[in-house]
Amino acid sequence: MARLHDGSEIEFEVHGDGPAVLLPVNPAPAEGPKAEELRAWGMDPALGRTLIDGLKDAFTVVAFDYEGHVLANPKPDTLTPANIAADIQAIADAAGADRFAYYGYSWLALSGLQLAIRTDRLSALVMGGFPPLGGPYAEMLKVTLATHEMAGKPAEPSQSPSEGDFDWDSVEVTMNEDQTRQFVTLYEALRGFDDLAAQPRVTCPRLCFAGSADEIVYGERWGDVRVRIAGPMMERRAELESLGWDVEILDGLDHTQAMQPTNALPILRPWLQSRIS
Repeated sequence: MARLHDGSEIEFEVHGDGPAVLLPVNPAPAEGPKAEELRAWGMDPALGRTLIDGLKDAFTVVAFDYEGHVLANPKPDTLTPANIAADIQAIADAAGADRFAYYGYSWLALSGLQLAIRTDRLSALVMGGFPPLGGPYAEMLKVTLATHEMAGKPAEPSQSPSEGDFDWDSVEVTMNEDQTRQFVTLYEALRGFDDLAAQPRVTCPRLCFAGSADEIVYGERWGDVRVRIAGPMMERRAELESLGWDVEILDGLDHTQAMQPTNALPILRPWLQSRIS
């Protein structure tokens, strides 16, 4: 167990041997109806476990379900970039990892960038599903504010998914006010964050990747916000590479597809082996 900034404790698992890699994923596969629902959306019900198994023969994998933890133990006023970075380092401390690589996807990827500019302990950083330059911070603040406004209200009927076809506008807001408020707190703290000015503070080897079709369009309930993930990476690829980033674009994949282990592991494993093994 590791103690986090608010005094709560989080479980983690350690697997394998070699250079340490921190993965904020749920190591326990989903089961029953939840697993079937994830499969219907084209997701691996054992995503975290599959990533662990794909890396543990070459690395010491420290896996912890940070997203699950903050949903179960909301931090409505304290889920800030600095506190997230402190939490990740507390987990590394508890696992005995002085230096470590970190891979996060989506908001856990932007958390990795915030970690990298606050510590020199990183041996490598991988950001999946969130651009290191031109990040959609303002758009995500709008989305989280709208989600917070909807929290606790009766949900609109959602459609059933067709295989692998994720419709963000059909998602019901099932989180409560404290759960949604913590993400408002995160993006409010990132209001005005200059990711270009932050680049010189990222000194470890670094990789970003996204599916080429990763553009999330939220419907009217969210203010018709368009969140561009792949666009900034593709449009600013040369600039990213000049700043020291390796960039991988997965052709035709969207936000959900690119995070699946069958697509992420072939990028993640060889890159980590080439940088920290």
